[in-house]
Amino acid sequence: MPRKHDIIQRQWLPTSMYITLKKYFGYDAFRPLQKEIIERVIANEDCVVLMPTGGGKSLCFQLPTLIRDGITVVISPLISLMKDQVDGLIASGVNAALINSSLTQSAIVTVIEQIKSGDVKILYIAPERLGIPEFEATLHMLPVSLFAIDEAHCISEWGHDFRPEYRNLNRLRTKFPNIPIIALTATATEKVRDDIVKQLALPSPNIFVSSFNRQNLSYEVLPKKDSFKTILSLLTHYPNESAIIYCFSRKDTESIADKLTKHGYKAGVYHAGLTAEKRRDNQERFIRDDIRIMVATIAFGMGIDKPDVRLVIHHSLPKSVEGYYQETGRAGRDGLPARCVLLFSLADKFKHEFFINRIADEGEKQQVRENLNQVITYCTLHYCRRKFLLRYFNEEYQAVSCHNCDKCVAPAPLLPPTPAMRKSTTKENTDIVSSDFNPTLFEILRQVRTAEATRLKVPPYIVFGDKTLRDMASKRPVTDESFLTIHGVGEKN
Repeated sequence: MPRKHDIIQRQWLPTSMYITLKKYFGYDAFRPLQKEIIERVIANEDCVVLMPTGGGKSLCFQLPTLIRDGITVVISPLISLMKDQVDGLIASGVNAALINSSLTQSAIVTVIEQIKSGDVKILYIAPERLGIPEFEATLHMLPVSLFAIDEAHCISEWGHDFRPEYRNLNRLRTKFPNIPIIALTATATEKVRDDIVKQLALPSPNIFVSSFNRQNLSYEVLPKKDSFKTILSLLTHYPNESAIIYCFSRKDTESIADKLTKHGYKAGVYHAGLTAEKRRDNQERFIRDDIRIMVATIAFGMGIDKPDVRLVIHHSLPKSVEGYYQETGRAGRDGLPARCVLLFSLADKFKHEFFINRIADEGEKQQVRENLNQVITYCTLHYCRRKFLLRYFNEEYQAVSCHNCDKCVAPAPLLPPTPAMRKSTTKENTDIVSSDFNPTLFEILRQVRTAEATRLKVPPYIVFGDKTLRDMASKRPVTDESFLTIHGVGEKN
């Protein structure tokens, strides 16, 4: 028979979850699977979460932290990602901090003292930090109630972005046997998912696999003929919007960015040949809307929180379908319509094969070639591109037409998605705010947001996202009460 305390707690928990959701994050409802995951986390159970980019993974560990005692330690792969997430949490009224190589030792000591005094609820660290014995000893003295591993696919050598330093995480269960773990990733095949469970030594975790269907994204493949002219034509339809252009080589990124700059666009570059300081500066400028277009190799993008990227162009073939899905996933994280265009030429296949033939290990060579062949299949499809992408992740798309790819709805060349595509997207995705808003007011609100972001020294989306501004431009709230009805507006933010 359940104890009275357990019954009361189960009755109290849902109410507390919704109050906290609105108060700190400004949302009235959870996205698919969030509520179920949060309940398991609060019950101190291990979880592995596969949820597409923009699906709300971070909330799955952030909200439980605000309800429970203790702190959550988040392992994150990138310093810039940590900073953005900490800034966002602080703007939402959540006490958060980070510890990484950008901090002095005295600053680290200050953060630890703040945790001990109860002034920090969420702590972000790099995976390398766990390999430092002194830091591990410090963790044992802190009130840690949860470990959250972001970008968990990095722990698997079968993933598209394996990181050796993530192997440090396989010691968490041994060193902290009583602290639950939640591992989160946006892209992982079944093989990678199983490896995450194995590497983290999770005996029987709750596995949550959300739909990989990003309904707000349109997919299309265009011939790579006079590619720069095509890029210019695409960008014409997205004035003052953020875009990412992925290229195969450093040379291509520099060349395209230089041409775009000469055509009056604010474009930057990102590749491994730049200094770490220059990469960091360009990424910061892109996130803060100082530049609107980032021309980059695949070295750019993991963990980028910028929600308002409206266009992602692949100037060259991606290395794998998994990598392609991850890269296109940087578009439309706010749930608003965004466009994903791949420029296809068989000549790019030969470039990839040149490097594949230089791989010494036959097993690795075969896997890389199979990955490339899957991409070629995607480019030459005669049926729905969305159906192909979802099937790659073992998800069957049941609808006859997705109404949002170039095989289901043929848009006029180089035009934005047709009204039919936009209508279908809005109908299927209830997370998209109505398009019935005043565009002039929306632009004014964007200018006000930029000014406030500059004053606060944070990216504009930290102040409010485009979806929130659209809702404001539609409802036009004039009182505190009506302002709280806006999507993304809570008491704390």
